[in-house]
Amino acid sequence: MSPLVSIVGKSKSGKTFLIQKLITELKLRGYRVATVKHVPQDISFDEPEKDSWHHIQAGSDATVIGSPNRLVLIKPVGAELSLDETARLLGGDYDIILTEGFKNGDAPKIETHRREAGAPLGELRGLVAMVTDEPIEAKVRQFSFEEVKGLADFLEESFIKRQGELLSLYVNGSPISLSLFPEEIIRNILIAMASSLRGVGEIKSLDIFMRRKA
Repeated sequence: MSPLVSIVGKSKSGKTFLIQKLITELKLRGYRVATVKHVPQDISFDEPEKDSWHHIQAGSDATVIGSPNRLVLIKPVGAELSLDETARLLGGDYDIILTEGFKNGDAPKIETHRREAGAPLGELRGLVAMVTDEPIEAKVRQFSFEEVKGLADFLEESFIKRQGELLSLYVNGSPISLSLFPEEIIRNILIAMASSLRGVGEIKSLDIFMRRKA
């Protein structure tokens, strides 16, 4: 799965502002960037009496609204998905996924802090950096809101460049952590099998999905 980094912080602490700046900087460097926004309340993307609303009301497990320049996926869920489950819906074709929120998730976190927003969040699992408008007593690297290039350098070296060739394995919907040896075996087997099929040229990406009957 693409590396995940969560931008967290109190309301009005600059999370959206920072993500916008990071997207622009990382795109200028040629990286593919995706984002996930977490909201605590229920929201609806399919207006009543619209066709997509009728599809969902009829029991469709998912529906996609497609136009010439964008797609919107609507997928009802019985319970809130974890960050990994949400990110999986995006696919793996991104150099990094930035999320806004998910302070309780397992992804590495960068906290935004502004003096007028009050004290920082406090103990956060996986905190790797802070972006702040004043010095903070913290054991992680600190950046100002003007140091977007420096923060992008940090993301590049710590997360983007470390991933190398990407291979993701999910079993029963859960991501499986692979060490180097089994990852190499799986990659070589998949490439060898796909390369032997008629009409297959250079393999740049490969997607396989399997669901067994109960």
